Amino acid sequence: QVDVVESGGGSVQSGGSLRLSCTLSQPISSNHCTGWFRQVPGKEREGVAGLLFGSKQPYYVDSVKGRFFISQDSAQMTIYLQMNNLKPEDTAMYYCAAAGSRRSCTWPLVPSDYAHWGQGTQVSVSS
Repeated sequence: QVDVVESGGGSVQSGGSLRLSCTLSQPISSNHCTGWFRQVPGKEREGVAGLLFGSKQPYYVDSVKGRFFISQDSAQMTIYLQMNNLKPEDTAMYYCAAAGSRRSCTWPLVPSDYAHWGQGTQVSVSS
């Protein structure tokens, strides 16, 4: 089993920043898809940012382009999401996820493509 451990969520005011971290308990090979999702009550889980592990070619949903940045430290098996200029509409539970096998990544992110999920970390942005 690959455990996914997230941290970095919290409460900030509009315009603030947070950095989410996601560490995988077991190594995964390059060409595994990783990403960040978010979800609010009553809405479907939304893919926010994605990155093929071992790659530097990120994907971002339009609403976060220019504000959010996904990166990775492959040696430490950690994926980061830097969130800048946060807005109240960014308030959600954020989930880190990794695919269970090597595959081509599908953008926008599809939740069913990912086998390993973190427990979620809450991000709350007030005006």
